[in-house]
Amino acid sequence: MMRLAVVGNPGNRRVALFAAAVARAGWPAPAVYPWLDVLTGGPVPGPGETVRIDSPGEDAEVDRLLRGAAMAAAPGEIVGGAAAYAGLGAALDRVAAGGGWLLNAPGDILAMSDKRRCHALLRAAGVPVPPALPAVDGYASLRAAMRTAGWARVFVKPAHGSSASGVLALAVAGARIQATTSVEVGDDGRLYNNLRVRRYEDEATIARIVDRLAPDGLHVERWYPKAGLGDRVLDLRVLVVAGSPTHVVARASRTPLTNLHLGNSRGDVAAVRAAAGSEAWAAAMETCAAVARCFPGSLHVGVDLMFRSGWREHAVAEVNAFGDLLVGLDTYDAEVAALPAWVGSCVR
Repeated sequence: MMRLAVVGNPGNRRVALFAAAVARAGWPAPAVYPWLDVLTGGPVPGPGETVRIDSPGEDAEVDRLLRGAAMAAAPGEIVGGAAAYAGLGAALDRVAAGGGWLLNAPGDILAMSDKRRCHALLRAAGVPVPPALPAVDGYASLRAAMRTAGWARVFVKPAHGSSASGVLALAVAGARIQATTSVEVGDDGRLYNNLRVRRYEDEATIARIVDRLAPDGLHVERWYPKAGLGDRVLDLRVLVVAGSPTHVVARASRTPLTNLHLGNSRGDVAAVRAAAGSEAWAAAMETCAAVARCFPGSLHVGVDLMFRSGWREHAVAEVNAFGDLLVGLDTYDAEVAALPAWVGSCVR
């Protein structure tokens, strides 16, 4: 029986849910290697251990260490994404050097955690994705690139962000402009991630937000017109385990941002499937399997998939290396069940 280990934050629900699934399978409890120790020179998993790398999120001290001492941030502040990404890369190198068998390869995690790299990788593999603008370095270059492309509506995304932090759904119509986002501009001019989605229509404010986000890198995609049911648009989080889609959550919203933590609701997956029809649904699930093939070193990937209005087409919005926390579904049990065959089939 394999010796399991997890790199994660002790006490975090992700670690607890994985350990519970391992216990239900009748296996010994996994050893937990705290991210805090990994980042401060402590022990990492070694040879003979089969290692799950879990999200370093939801721990303020871990977040501070990933960004580095020179990148202090107030609670909820959107800053230092590039520094945190670099810190994650260094930490993953330490984990890999320990010699354990990793269930999610560091290269895969880093590719999924950079929206520009991920988009390019998927596009090269023939996976449908929204078209993207060339690199922009601020508001002026964003608007210039939009004019060149002839696009009036785009999604502006921090290259290394997650959970819609810093994302703007930007629409321009003549002299009018509107940005829908969870970004809150503080009295000090800093940007904060807020759970309340808001709209900005003052161009100077929108420009300040984009210019403040730009130094950490931006990825800009053409606005994809999502399909909807009733008065809500929706997308899907599809979990792919060992190459096969296993779990689906529909995320329905009255705004362009569908993340559930922003006050949105779970949609009826059966209703979505019926609206799409069997052929379109099967094609969408095959796309999710194709996404997983782009990351062969990962037992699981979370795919954010959008059906286009009319249901005839679909595209992938993002891929999440830690996208298996789907509350109420047995995602961790499915991963534990798939482990023996998947590890046996992998060559490293």
